Amino acid sequence: MEITIPDKLAALAHPRRLDVFRLLMRRYPDAVPAGEITDALDIKPSTASVYLSALKAADLITQSREGTSLRYAADLDSLRGLFGTLLQDCCQNRPDLCLPQGGLSEEKTMSDRPMNVLFICTGNSARSIMAEAILRTEGGARFNAYSAGTHPSSAPHPFVVELLDHKGHDVSQLASKSTELYREPGTPEFDFVFTVCDRAANEECPAWPGQPISAHWGQPDPVKATGTEAQKKLAFQQAYGVLKNRISAFVNLPWETLDRISLQHRLDDIGRTGAK
Repeated sequence: MEITIPDKLAALAHPRRLDVFRLLMRRYPDAVPAGEITDALDIKPSTASVYLSALKAADLITQSREGTSLRYAADLDSLRGLFGTLLQDCCQNRPDLCLPQGGLSEEKTMSDRPMNVLFICTGNSARSIMAEAILRTEGGARFNAYSAGTHPSSAPHPFVVELLDHKGHDVSQLASKSTELYREPGTPEFDFVFTVCDRAANEECPAWPGQPISAHWGQPDPVKATGTEAQKKLAFQQAYGVLKNRISAFVNLPWETLDRISLQHRLDDIGRTGAK
């Protein structure tokens, strides 16, 4: 049976189904286990199953299996088709009538001024701190790097400070901070916002001013590593390596050839690199 525009819109019309879909959009390109969805949204597994089935039937999400776990991801191809049809039919081939102001601005990413980049995780003690330090080194004068946590720790993890110092990064300015700090008047307006942990991406956060381009670059939390001290430090080394590869790919993008939509696709692709 052909899935119609009313079918897709009806699937998103239920507030809690929309919550599930929005979570999967925030976590894209990840495929999220069903159990994690129920925990993040505080809904019963049986209820989540009904919501996920409805979204899948509307071709808005995909389902895959990893071992005994069912995983779900937003189906961006189907979503783009929905928006494309709406723009063509309802907006009379005038996307400027339907998009919010600045929705396809290329000026933000092609400007000669330094671009402001924010990395977010839950505690702002490890992954986002490492990403901030790496971008400051790799990005040079082209980028201003910041990091914050949705529930910040009191300070960066000692292993992180030791590792970054050993790698030659300046650790003198690193501190754990709340995302709320960057919502205050006079703070930078961001061009890019990256979530580097799944829990932070799962959270429903207010939109950032200026419509920054966002992507999810999640990876395991090295702070939760167990075993000997050497094994724990190895987890931090591995997290650093994945972040360095992603950030190196980011700063070396062919900026002069990318519009906003193409850039978003490239950032999503970068988020798929590295072992999870």
